[in-house]
Amino acid sequence: MTIELIFKIAAVGVLVTILAQVLKHAGRDEQAFLVSLVGLFLVLSWIIPCIEELFQQVYDLFTF
Repeated sequence: MTIELIFKIAAVGVLVTILAQVLKHAGRDEQAFLVSLVGLFLVLSWIIPCIEELFQQVYDLFTF
């Protein structure tokens, strides 16, 4: 995992939070929920390959 990925995740978090708050104050709670959900799926799509690589390294470490 690189520092670039951490900055991307932080930027998406800030952007999603701002958009969700603006939409909630405008009375569009459903769209705010969808923005949050899209942000979550975007970040998960970035993190899942890193987790897969971690599990592969742990498996290789303990395989004889």
